[in-house]
Amino acid sequence: MGGATGVGGTAGSGGDTGFDGGAGDAGPTSRPTKEFPVGDIGSPNEITVGPDGNLWFTTATNYVARMTLAGQVTAFVTPTLDSGPGGIAAGPDGNLWFTETASNQIARVTPNGTITEFPIPTPDPHRPGMIPVYYITAGPDGNLWFTETSSNQIGRVTPAGTFKEFLIPTAGSGPVDIVTAPDGNVWFTETYAGQMARITPAGSITEFAVPNEYGPWSLVVGPDGNLWFTVNAGDEKIGKMTLSGALTLFPVPSYGAPLGLATGPDGNLWFTEYNIATIARVTPAGVVTRFLLPDTLSTPLSITAGPDGNLWFTAALQDRIGRLAP
Repeated sequence: MGGATGVGGTAGSGGDTGFDGGAGDAGPTSRPTKEFPVGDIGSPNEITVGPDGNLWFTTATNYVARMTLAGQVTAFVTPTLDSGPGGIAAGPDGNLWFTETASNQIARVTPNGTITEFPIPTPDPHRPGMIPVYYITAGPDGNLWFTETSSNQIGRVTPAGTFKEFLIPTAGSGPVDIVTAPDGNVWFTETYAGQMARITPAGSITEFAVPNEYGPWSLVVGPDGNLWFTVNAGDEKIGKMTLSGALTLFPVPSYGAPLGLATGPDGNLWFTEYNIATIARVTPAGVVTRFLLPDTLSTPLSITAGPDGNLWFTAALQDRIGRLAP
């Protein structure tokens, strides 16, 4: 069981600034923004909403943490030290599930903080520049599905901890993010191959090229039922792919490195720009608007829609969790 650590919820930097980032915008707009410190538990990594209505996030060290909507943080240490918690998702069993990128494990944490770890059957091959596992999602079959970046596989684990792994047809594809789509399948990004891919619950994989692009990264199901993803390697774009594989790419006019992506409560997509301290909105038509964060040194990473109608994001290098009104 992970040990709990309480962290105060005093707000960090506040204020709001907006600026236009895409053709067709009416002009600068502003959004109320507030940031909450997480204490000394390490840089916040990925964030999601738990079944208990709180925000849950991982840190780059040994913690998975729970934050109330008022900013109160309780942290739980993983049994394996230096485990490197990564992606996190609410499971079908009422618990949170997360990847341990440094220990090659999948872990389950209950809402009260009890952590159980499950070693992945395939050993980590330690390929340079790649990590063992990255993101995880609740699948359409009542199991958890996750990406095995180093071993070029997609993994499936039952809530009881039984694994099945599926080899990706393209060698060295670098699977990163993964979601369940409305077609009853699981989709994932192949970052190093410049592809999107679909895997059925039975394990059949179909790949779709993202022409001339390297780096499809974060992936969500958009308000229109299509798959939306970020491209952050040099020529930044936001991509949209239908469930039949038809692709549309929208340019992001900057070098902000779009990373995290979420479907907002306002019917738009929202993404983080790690390099330029902004949170950006893209409409289903592809119009981009940016909002500069109060701390211009902020490094927003992961983003999710909260149960309170706001967007919540991790400010990785500032050890803060931010809240933005859409």
